[in-house]
Amino acid sequence: MKKVVKSFVIFAMILALAACASQETINIKEIPTAEVDETSMFGVDKNINIENIDEWVGRDDAAYIDVRMLVDPGDYGAIGGDPVLSGTIEGFEVVPYPYLANLTGLPEPVSATQYSGPTLFTVSWDEDGNIDTVVPNFRESEMIINDLFPQDKPIFLLCGGGGYAGFTRALLIELGYNPDLLFNIGGFWGYKGDKTVHIKVSYGENNAYDYNAFHKLNYHLIDFNQLNEN
Repeated sequence: MKKVVKSFVIFAMILALAACASQETINIKEIPTAEVDETSMFGVDKNINIENIDEWVGRDDAAYIDVRMLVDPGDYGAIGGDPVLSGTIEGFEVVPYPYLANLTGLPEPVSATQYSGPTLFTVSWDEDGNIDTVVPNFRESEMIINDLFPQDKPIFLLCGGGGYAGFTRALLIELGYNPDLLFNIGGFWGYKGDKTVHIKVSYGENNAYDYNAFHKLNYHLIDFNQLNEN
């Protein structure tokens, strides 16, 4: 009799675990195809964007990349933004777009002091705002891109206002990535969700001191001194 009871208990536990696993599977939403909002200046996605990204974070079947610089030399403060990456969203890694390709078309207060150092690629744009040519500047350029941006899963791209994320999406598409998997979710400056990672930290009596805790970021360094020019 004891064996029967023990077997029944084990069987019930297996059923309970199976039910939980089944419920978890049901609760995982399928990621839709990326669809650009044609009314968006920077090509922000219509379905998944800064307004609802909290519903889509923390998944193993997607990549999350913030493409801002830690401290951007461009004067984004002049247009109501923040040149410092003072916060991001949980799960987002940092790969700055200005190190991927040359900048163009930024508003004048920003472009006057924008980053102009080395980049993995040199990009030219046509009159319609589409990429015309992409030229790798280093032998390792494409290798680095493929290491940082997976081709087999959706990628959620974040920046300050949506521009860098739009540039990154266009570059990846030109390099052969599937546009259906590339989401420009827009800018962190407009984020009102519950998953903020605060990088700017205040401390001391009456919070008299503050600093940018960049060590909290999952930051990917591109060291151009280690690369071989084409």
